[in-house]
Amino acid sequence: MAWIDVCFSATGVLDFPILFGVHTVIMNTLRWIRAFLFFALAAIAPALCAQAAQSQPEFIQPGAVWLDTQGHQIQAHGGGVLYHDHVWYWFGEDRTQGLDPDKRYVACYSSRDLIHWTFRGRPLQLADPDRIGSGWVLERPKVFYSRSTRQFVMYFHLDDSAYKVARVATAISSTPTGPYRYVRSFRPLGLESRDIGQFEDDDGSDYLIFESRPSGGFYIAELSSDRLSVARQVAFLDLALEGGAVVHYRDLYYVLGSHLTGWNPNPNVYSSAPSLTGPWTQFLPVAPAVPDTYGAQSGLLLKITGDRNTAVIFMGDIWNPSKLWDSRYLWMPVQVGEGKMALPPPAPWTIDVTTGVVTVNPKEQIAKITK
Repeated sequence: MAWIDVCFSATGVLDFPILFGVHTVIMNTLRWIRAFLFFALAAIAPALCAQAAQSQPEFIQPGAVWLDTQGHQIQAHGGGVLYHDHVWYWFGEDRTQGLDPDKRYVACYSSRDLIHWTFRGRPLQLADPDRIGSGWVLERPKVFYSRSTRQFVMYFHLDDSAYKVARVATAISSTPTGPYRYVRSFRPLGLESRDIGQFEDDDGSDYLIFESRPSGGFYIAELSSDRLSVARQVAFLDLALEGGAVVHYRDLYYVLGSHLTGWNPNPNVYSSAPSLTGPWTQFLPVAPAVPDTYGAQSGLLLKITGDRNTAVIFMGDIWNPSKLWDSRYLWMPVQVGEGKMALPPPAPWTIDVTTGVVTVNPKEQIAKITK
């Protein structure tokens, strides 16, 4: 009540000028406090929003346009993933419009959470390396790491426009993001090779998976220690499949592939075995409820081993042959175990790569993926 007391004159009569002056001071003070709080909240609001956003899971949307951290559509078609020094590197065909038509490009992206991907450039920008001719093909790049040489080795399918060359080619780099230097092309095991896949086992050994049309099936072959050549055949699976992928989950191996229908999707099938050498079980559809694997073609089975769970992710391509640059990706955790594998209907999902725990949002299940 002290502020009231000073509003009285020495005669004890209320002095209105004094009261008015004190009231003005108080109102100005309140305005200053209000302004201070407004600007203080404005300053910390972005941080509070960011913290709230980080606490919410961010979902991978199968079949949607996937943007990198710079806001550009990811170009990693027919790709593979390498995990090195706590970072995932995603390599794939770069089909960006406007690139030099005489060259072929491989793009590289990196991530620590499998959700946010940073463009690391084009580590391979290659003109016709073997003078194959107009319309030459570079497809399905995969990168392996050689612990013996500390070199990164890129494999890719090299071919002519009629797919008669049917070779693999290699390029090397001292860093995962390149640049890569072309080495050579060859036919693994002396056989025709078109679609290729990659597999790293738990013991660090690397394998090339390749489809060989004259053999009527596809091969799993172990790579040499320098990763520059094929050391030996491990398995031949007597079924004409491409888009081959392998994963080692618990005490079984699983292989996955796509039938030979060109750009058109088909029922991808899987098999299991106690060893890479077999015996392999009868092939069964991985998504029996639909005839086209939700519009996708298999490319890789990526295993994420966390401290609470081990997840296996189906990495597939949704090809758009008329607009290859706009081909999409279907990444979805599979249900796997006891010799069975199932690809559930696509839905937004996320993963904690530390724990390996996957969260799927079935309420927003994607009924149909369109190109």
